[in-house]
Amino acid sequence: MTESLVQQLKVKRAALMVSELEDVALRLFEDRGFADVTVQEIASKAQISVRTFYRYFPAKEDVLQLRIQRGTEVIAAALENRPPNEPPLHSVRVAFEAAALAEDESYARRWISVVRVNEPVLRAVIGGIQLNSHQVIREFIATRLGLSAADLVPTMLTAAVSGVLEAAHTRWYMEGGDLPMIVSESLEVLERAMGPGALIWGASEFGLPMELNGA
Repeated sequence: MTESLVQQLKVKRAALMVSELEDVALRLFEDRGFADVTVQEIASKAQISVRTFYRYFPAKEDVLQLRIQRGTEVIAAALENRPPNEPPLHSVRVAFEAAALAEDESYARRWISVVRVNEPVLRAVIGGIQLNSHQVIREFIATRLGLSAADLVPTMLTAAVSGVLEAAHTRWYMEGGDLPMIVSESLEVLERAMGPGALIWGASEFGLPMELNGA
């Protein structure tokens, strides 16, 4: 067996283990609440040692970051493949549509039900989103507009996208419906609200002061 094949098998086994631990942990969190479930219980339910659990996750909170990581990977891949002359907010909308379509809605609803009732977990999740998907979006918008990711325009547009997505997921969780469609329609509201500004590539075209464009 070649070294590359051995490595592929290791990666596949690791992915299966991570998936199993995620499923077991989420079921326990749903049944008993996040705070009352221990790593020992997750490991026992998954029929592994606590030491093995910690090989894959630094803490039980990190199990809930997997959804964010997967979504961010889909978004990043989708953004990378968007046409270079496409309006950036439209590209973001298409990327989030792809992420929503790639996700199991039942799992997403279960995940949200666990996260939303535990404030420390919610804060950790928000932090994970900011470190992952927000950074990807901000850097993409900045690149398309010819700005730095630290500039005001990409920062504010990213914050606007984040707010729209939060509202879309809240509506879906409370009222049901087609999540990809709700996400798409919600981001379309933002895209249209930007008007001609959504179609350009430089901050000055937004009618903003030049200092906001790094000048």
